[in-house]
Amino acid sequence: MTVNEPGREFPYRQEDFDAIRQRLYQVAGISMSDSKQQLVYSRISRRLRALGLASFADYLAYLRHHGEEQQEFVNALTTNLTAFFREAHHFDLMKRYLQAHAAPGHRFRLWCAASSTGEEPYSMAMAALEALGEAPPVRILATDIDSRVLAVAAAGIYDQERVRDISRERLKRFFLKGAGGQTGRVKVRRQLRELVEFRSLNLLAPQWSLKPGFDLIFCRNVMIYFDKPTQARLLDRMLGLLSPEGLYVAGHSESFDHMSDRVRLVDKTTYRAVPAAGREVRA
Repeated sequence: MTVNEPGREFPYRQEDFDAIRQRLYQVAGISMSDSKQQLVYSRISRRLRALGLASFADYLAYLRHHGEEQQEFVNALTTNLTAFFREAHHFDLMKRYLQAHAAPGHRFRLWCAASSTGEEPYSMAMAALEALGEAPPVRILATDIDSRVLAVAAAGIYDQERVRDISRERLKRFFLKGAGGQTGRVKVRRQLRELVEFRSLNLLAPQWSLKPGFDLIFCRNVMIYFDKPTQARLLDRMLGLLSPEGLYVAGHSESFDHMSDRVRLVDKTTYRAVPAAGREVRA
């Protein structure tokens, strides 16, 4: 079968598409459906132009011999759809959790496992400030496989269009309005940035170098990109990093009903680990 179309700049065969999605699965654990053929052509064509290559076969050969291109490859094919306070009910739940579990000397540890361009972890930081007041005892780890979006997130500068749905009160409290060459843009205030640490992390890496004891893990609309065995492995690893009362927050399109031996639903797409003694042992 061919996926070639008249007028395409580069030859593009079914074998090329299959090889690229197999490579993506090996590197990042992401399963790509047949419906993504055009997306792959569009995204990888940009890398061919940038590298002066003539075909997808040439690019695959280049990937095998140039390890530094692997990050660009992953960056090109990962989709980073995000927004401030997306699925707002999760941030309301987060505020209730922080208030209910606040205790002298306790410092909350939160993990945003797919931070993209930063809207989600900064929303978590705003929720922490609203729940616990100035200088809350909260540290948010924000990770992503895409180095490009992490750079955007760390800078914390956004077009005004990105914050159009944020209330005027929050805009005034948490953002600086750009002037001069930055007109039409906003920047998150230092009090938010100081709560968040951005770090590159591949969820498929054999080691994460993360200490257990997270109070909340936000891993929303990420598992949908992985097959069922990979989902199970990742969920087990993340549950092992939660505190006994910790919560795992999934996205609106994700469900773990088929893993009731591992987690129980406690709120809308929010789960708590089943105590280890009650879990089924899996190979």
